[in-house]
Formats: sequence, structure tokens, C-alpha cells
Amino acid sequence: MSTDPAAAAVQWSTDPAAAPVQRSTDAVAASANGPLLEARALTKTFQAGEREIRVLRELELRVSAGEGLAILGQSGIGKSTLLHILGTLDHPTSGQVLFEGEDVFAKDDLALAAFRNEALGFVFQFHHLLPEFSAQENVMMPGLLRGLSFEEMAERAHAMLEEVELTHRADHPVGKLSGGERQRVAVGRALVLNPRLVLADEPTGNLDPDTGERVADLLLGLNARRNTALVVVTHNEGLAERLGRAVTLRDGTLAETREAS
Repeated sequence: MSTDPAAAAVQWSTDPAAAPVQRSTDAVAASANGPLLEARALTKTFQAGEREIRVLRELELRVSAGEGLAILGQSGIGKSTLLHILGTLDHPTSGQVLFEGEDVFAKDDLALAAFRNEALGFVFQFHHLLPEFSAQENVMMPGLLRGLSFEEMAERAHAMLEEVELTHRADHPVGKLSGGERQRVAVGRALVLNPRLVLADEPTGNLDPDTGERVADLLLGLNARRNTALVVVTHNEGLAERLGRAVTLRDGTLAETREAS
């Protein structure tokens, strides 16, 4: 089972009036003493006719609160698949993903959708914005779908667009924005509800070098100011160098490429 990235990009809950996910006492204690995110023995296989393709093999990963992590590797090796599983957009064949010590895939579909809305932010290479809506309306969407008031989300979205330097384009349909502007709207949408973890899949991959550098500056600056954990799949070596740690996906497992200093 997988989730449509366009829906997940606005971190929707199937119940618009759903309350934010409540954190158990055990989860709070786990987050204080352990990683924010952990993958244990993560395996993912796909069936191609009679052939089974194993993309992830007993993969292990730990991400701390506020950490910046780059995931590197050759094209087609499974980096996006890994990111989608970490973000609960897809399910593993076996293994666990723990967030603050809790197994996220033990949740039912409604609770999982609410978890994505409350805890995670997503930035995709092709942004998955809603073209018929304005920049501000796109940034507002995750909160509106959570059930927050229009007035509150308008205020939050305006503040977020200030952070991404796009208030002058707030009322423009995103279909009329440049590629870099759209990606900055997508970053604003991902962060407007203050998630504890942002997952970005090639966030600069579809941009020219100068615009990509600006988006990278924006992501890293917000990561530092908000202490939000940031996991980025990227081929951009410059962006990877600026993150605190890097791992490389090879043969279905991760190898530490650069440890945090």
C-alpha cells in the first residue's frame, strides 16, 4: 500500500476535524533518551513478473532530533523508496519504523494519516502543489485539512511566506510562479505546522544551480532555526556537504559516508 504524494504533501488527515496526535508518556520518554526516527531491519521487495526485486535489505537507520542527514546513492537504487517508507507514504515488506519509540505502522490508517499531518513535513522534487490555488492557500492547506481555522492558517501562512521571502507572491496562483518560487512554497507548506521531521526528495534536483542553492539555503536555515530534523535524498554534493551527516544506500543497506562533527 502506498499513499498518493500529492495528498501526503498537504499532510492530510481523513478526518478534517481530527485532533493532533497525542504523544504517550512512553513516547515522550523515548524521544528524550533515544533517536527521533529509527528504522529496524527494514526490507522492501517488489514483484516483477516471476522475479522478486529486493530494494532494501534489513536496513538500519537512526536520526536524532534536529539532525541534518543526506541520503546518497546511484539513481534507481531505492533512495526514494526508503524516504517514502520513513514518511509512511509506503509500507515496508518487513521491519519497523519507530518515531519517538513507537512503531508507526502499528497504527490504523486514520491514526497514520493524523501522524503524518502532526509530525512530518514533505518536500518533493516536483513539489506537488495544487495549481488552481494561490501560494498562500497552498501553504494554508495542511492546517485547514487538520481542522484549524481559516484565520489562524492565513496568519501562519503569511508568516511562513515571509520566512521563504514570497509574501509579494502570496496571492498568485502557483501555476504562474517560477520553478524556484514553487519549491519555496512547497518548503513553506512542509513547515507551516512545525513538524519535528522534514523529509525532502531531491528538493533541488529540478532547479538551476543558483535557484537550487537558494532553496538549499532556505531548507538548512529553517532546519537550524526551528531545530527540525531534516532528511534529504540528493545527488547534489554541495547540499550533502552542508548537512551534518551523510549515508550512502548501496545493495539495499546504508553505509555511513560522513559522520556528524
